[in-house]
Amino acid sequence: MFKQIRTKGNNHQNVMEERKMGKYTQDAQQLLRLIGGKENIAAVSHCVTRMRFVLNDPSKADVEAIEAMKVVKGSFTQAGQFQVIIGNAVADFYNDFVKVAGVEGVSKDAVKQAAKKNQNVLQKVIAALAEIFAPLIPAIITGGLILGFRNCIDSIYFFENGTKTLCDISQFWSGMDSFLWLIGEAIFHMLPVGICWSVTKKMGTTEMLGIVLGLTLVSGQLLNAYSVAGTAAADIPKWDFGFVKVNMIGYQAQVLPAIMAAFVLVYLERFFRKISPQVISSVVVPFCSLVLAVMAAHFIVGPIGWKIGSAISSVVYAGITGSFKVVFGAIFGFVYAPLVITGLHHMSNAIDLQLIADYGGTMLWPMIALSNIAQGSAVMGMIILQKKNVAAQEVNVPAGISCYLGVTEPAIFGVNLKYGFPFICGMIGSAISAVVCVMTSTTANAVGVGGIPGILSIQPKYMGSFAICMVIAFVIPMTLTFIVGKKKLSMADRVGAGNSADTVDVSAEAGSISATENTETTELNGDGANTLRAFLTGKVIPLKEVNDGVFSEGVMGDGRAILPENDTLYAPCDGEVTVLMDESRHACGLTLENGMEILLHIGIDTVEMQGDGFEYLVSLNQKVKQGTPLVRFDREKIRTAGHPDVTVCIVTEEGNAKDFEFVTDIHAEAGKTEIVLFN
Repeated sequence: MFKQIRTKGNNHQNVMEERKMGKYTQDAQQLLRLIGGKENIAAVSHCVTRMRFVLNDPSKADVEAIEAMKVVKGSFTQAGQFQVIIGNAVADFYNDFVKVAGVEGVSKDAVKQAAKKNQNVLQKVIAALAEIFAPLIPAIITGGLILGFRNCIDSIYFFENGTKTLCDISQFWSGMDSFLWLIGEAIFHMLPVGICWSVTKKMGTTEMLGIVLGLTLVSGQLLNAYSVAGTAAADIPKWDFGFVKVNMIGYQAQVLPAIMAAFVLVYLERFFRKISPQVISSVVVPFCSLVLAVMAAHFIVGPIGWKIGSAISSVVYAGITGSFKVVFGAIFGFVYAPLVITGLHHMSNAIDLQLIADYGGTMLWPMIALSNIAQGSAVMGMIILQKKNVAAQEVNVPAGISCYLGVTEPAIFGVNLKYGFPFICGMIGSAISAVVCVMTSTTANAVGVGGIPGILSIQPKYMGSFAICMVIAFVIPMTLTFIVGKKKLSMADRVGAGNSADTVDVSAEAGSISATENTETTELNGDGANTLRAFLTGKVIPLKEVNDGVFSEGVMGDGRAILPENDTLYAPCDGEVTVLMDESRHACGLTLENGMEILLHIGIDTVEMQGDGFEYLVSLNQKVKQGTPLVRFDREKIRTAGHPDVTVCIVTEEGNAKDFEFVTDIHAEAGKTEIVLFN
């Protein structure tokens, strides 16, 4: 053997080095070459089954050749990361790869941050908006319900032959209306305060400075944003600096100016923190950052926001009165909901007032009311799709109600933008209803309550045509959302955890396992012979209903998933613990005596949580019995992090087992229900 090797030009040292090579060294060398070499790697990490790369130039990766490698089970690109599926041996492969490549691995969070450079501008903007508004959603939903309720009691003339509202005839409800405005004003008029805080929190700068900046945008010293349109230019208060005068205008309920101002503050603070000596930074950084940011907000950013709004208003006026009004109606109906996101929708008030003054009515406002209805109907589609998801309904139902009553923010930010497709379906329904609205010249007497009550502001001769438009705005978005959602929504999103029709009395079953969940060492009963028993309590679903490209397509192997009702993962069979992820603690691998290997994976993309909310109850190479507690996890933390908690069990290697039978669509009890049978 040695002689044969020597004839190929190798010496004894090379032979010894070959013997020391890792199991996957040659495969790692091949993968390194196929992804474009070391210089093409910006960051690399791994999860329980996949190598995760951020590539400087993704086009250099030879995907077809990579997927043809024997060790590779597939690949895909997601959120700027090129992910190569290796399987249970990914940890060993990763170790060999970083040695071969001469690179250092980084944390999953670092990979995620690096991956942002591979996202396009639209993806980055949407991601930033989602992160900014996520902590504001509870307040927005509350405010939406309050404003919707106030619309009903102080703006709809139900009484005394349609001449008075409930507030007009009842002092109690009049007082309640005034009191509720205290909360509504705080949430919506002061929204820039929350936005500035959220931006600084997201960017890791001083949150209190963000709050102060937001307060300067809505200060009582300024002319309220809602009063600007009705105030003559000469009457607008100004700061007089001698050589220049600046309008003292507030930005109540404005989104775009607040976001822009907050980012100005963020980058100013970073700049001054970088250049300021440590000994004076605690004084120089906050002072210079805040003063300059407030000046930029009122001198530059705010006026730019108003200019953008004015430009949009001019286009609206020309379009709605011109020969292309049908085309304009389709465009305006489609884009109005996105305008709500930026806060620029408030500028439509000026055009409405001008139309009313010139023509005795406005054809613009009815389209706005229809857009509200369309977005609410998209939420209604989600309510139908997620009727078994209790957690989702807690947001869907109040958001839908407030949207139908004229306040769209809870529906847009809390539901439709979260899933994406309902927002688009609502925009399509709004556009179609707006076309019919403009074609029939449907006109409103005044700007009234948006949504369903809006029909009361329509001129009587157009109420019939507006009613037809309302039906369109009801049916089309709801139907489209339902159809698209049936294909796009995962089972976890549709039914949630423990809320399916197949679920039996959870409280009764929880009692039988509660003693187990109170201890780390208690085991569930079962012999573990030729079966895999339920590893959690909950509904059993097939892998294809799991919203993950790797698991759903069976790339790793066949298996089953459970929508969990408990928070402890149990061994589905006897075996040895052969795979643990010490950093993330979200997965566990077992090897049975017959050579079969299984992978248990809690949640989707939970590797990004870096172990927060997960606790291993076993150690590597430990022998376990069926029913042994393996992992304890916090379902609430998983949901808060934005990940589904659906948990999968995959047979990654069959070993000597054969004739597999998989049970599905039943409610299983941990340690008792058989979900996989084999010989």
